[in-house]
Amino acid sequence: MFLDRHVKELMVPITDCSVTSPTKSLSEAVMDLRQVFCEVETGKCTEAGHRTSLVVDDSGKLVGILDFRSVLQILIPELAGTFNQRLQSLGLSIAFAEADAHDYDEAKINFVSRVKKNSETKVSKIMLKLKGENVTPETKLIDALKLMHRNKVTVLPVFEGEQLVGVIRDSDLFLATAGILSE
Repeated sequence: MFLDRHVKELMVPITDCSVTSPTKSLSEAVMDLRQVFCEVETGKCTEAGHRTSLVVDDSGKLVGILDFRSVLQILIPELAGTFNQRLQSLGLSIAFAEADAHDYDEAKINFVSRVKKNSETKVSKIMLKLKGENVTPETKLIDALKLMHRNKVTVLPVFEGEQLVGVIRDSDLFLATAGILSE
């Protein structure tokens, strides 16, 4: 039963996670994350692929998390960023932005070069900072789900003492919850 299950039953071990450094460029981190999200050699991506990368400093300490949303906000701010980021990246007036100006030829010019330039951003500048609440392998799944919801995150690091041993993802908790329907 879901209420009796623990994080250790569903967590992804650290050896299977994408790990990056805060000093890497976003371009490097994205290529690393792509390796664990997709089976690059076959071109196949899975729905349950990793959508986050753990940011670990030189001493092996977890210092943040890099997720798809953060990556897209930096790489293509004119589409995924905040309203101010979209305006700034497009160099457009509010009137053009409200008119969905990204479809205009002027807005499309140099899109690829903007993405490549933005990919030079260091991971440390955009990673999500940890809020200090972690789970252990013995944490109940329901408590991990509550913590994810409360903190509005899609992944939680799993620690045994000070040692990072893996992660629990929202997709893992979703599948466990959906399993209730098949019981």
